[in-house]
Amino acid sequence: MADVLKGLEPANVYDYFEKICSIPHGSGNTKEISDYIASEGKRLGLDTYQDEAGNVIIRKAATPGYEDADIVVMQGHMDMVCEKTEDCDIDFKTDGLQLEVKDGVVSAKGTTLGGDDGIAVAYMLAILSSDEYKHPALECVFTVDEEIGMLGAVALDMSQIKGKMLINVDSEEEGILTASCAGGIITELKVPYTREVPGKKKEAYSISISGLTGGHSGSEIHKGYINADKLMGDILYELIQEDKSLRLVDIYGGLMDNAIPVACNATVVSGDISTSLDILKEIIFEFTNEYKEIEPNMLIMYDMAVSEDSEGDMEVFDKKSTLNVINALKEVPNGVIKYSESMEGMVQTSLNLGKLVTDEADVRMVFLIRSSVNDEKQELVDELKQLADKYEGSLETSSPYPAWEYKEESKLRPVMTSIFEEMFGHPMIVQSIHAGLECGIFCGGIEGLDAVSLGPNLFDIHTPRERMYIDSVQRTWDYLLRVLESLK
Repeated sequence: MADVLKGLEPANVYDYFEKICSIPHGSGNTKEISDYIASEGKRLGLDTYQDEAGNVIIRKAATPGYEDADIVVMQGHMDMVCEKTEDCDIDFKTDGLQLEVKDGVVSAKGTTLGGDDGIAVAYMLAILSSDEYKHPALECVFTVDEEIGMLGAVALDMSQIKGKMLINVDSEEEGILTASCAGGIITELKVPYTREVPGKKKEAYSISISGLTGGHSGSEIHKGYINADKLMGDILYELIQEDKSLRLVDIYGGLMDNAIPVACNATVVSGDISTSLDILKEIIFEFTNEYKEIEPNMLIMYDMAVSEDSEGDMEVFDKKSTLNVINALKEVPNGVIKYSESMEGMVQTSLNLGKLVTDEADVRMVFLIRSSVNDEKQELVDELKQLADKYEGSLETSSPYPAWEYKEESKLRPVMTSIFEEMFGHPMIVQSIHAGLECGIFCGGIEGLDAVSLGPNLFDIHTPRERMYIDSVQRTWDYLLRVLESLK
């Protein structure tokens, strides 16, 4: 993969980005990338701190003339969402990414690119590695496991940070300055099941959903893309209304709570396979036509899984367990729950069913709930708890993070918007977003912190279609350097 990005500008940024992409750094697998960042800080002779979680802080002194300026904190996360196409054989735990450059964009063959948030890491390392840029004293903060609940930011000792101005580089649209965001919480609903060996005639087949658009469960939740896990629930619900002999064997879909699932697979058993498949064909036709405009590449297929007589030992969910799982999957809310009344078109509250897993004793549904209103977030947790109780299951929550509230008084924001308009000839958009950012955790842990978030154009993050625009990376780089130079 080496030197795929050679010749792109800014050269130092792309050199670091290519190195990052060669190191496996999916969420929960960040030790190697953390060690690399820490070693790079030490190689550069800079004050470097690495905690037990793997977070890294690299400090660089102010350039001459900036000694009296306020410290600036730059921040991004080092982990990436690992999604790939069905035909991609990359092992995210051990393999680097296969980068490619085409038509002015950088992408990865068959996988997510990790521009979210590898570009922040590359920007910061490029600034730290050079003495040609003018800037105040810098604290560059690299966090782990942002994509699975902002675990790194939660674990970080905030007393290590002395700066009161934070530039987070974890946004995906150039020309937009984010000044607040929703809070969130991961919620796991578990529906228990009991297995049994069915009667003499048991024929199994699999149902697969693939080709969905997917996307980020915060910034793209309002676009109406179909959630593969929920669609499978709808298919199974309609199927079991007609085929009462249907029994589940297993069900799996989605990889990350914060990514809209693009694929789902279920294995079922029927006592009358011919009739069951006839019913399924009608259901497939119905959903394919219903969603053909929003999901033109959606593919719903079935395939015979196994056919055996009573001497076989295949176990299936019993009738009650099958109904409980299917009904729960049908009833769980998903998608946009409420839009903001004060900000037109802004999602206020949502949830995403991101993972569906058949464990040893239960089927586990993993949601990411987001809201800028804490009471509404709790109401969704309560609603899922009621469903868990209804189907004799349980509910667990983890990794809560606070909303990042808009700060009326800001020293940083007017400087950044003014410089942007001066450089590019049009106003910078200041907005609130529905996606979660670590700024809320930093603002909660550092009194008086003034924070903003920005980034270059990154489209279709959290999907194998993720792409990063080369010209936007350059413009954002020039802009960041200009901002740092202005904070004197």
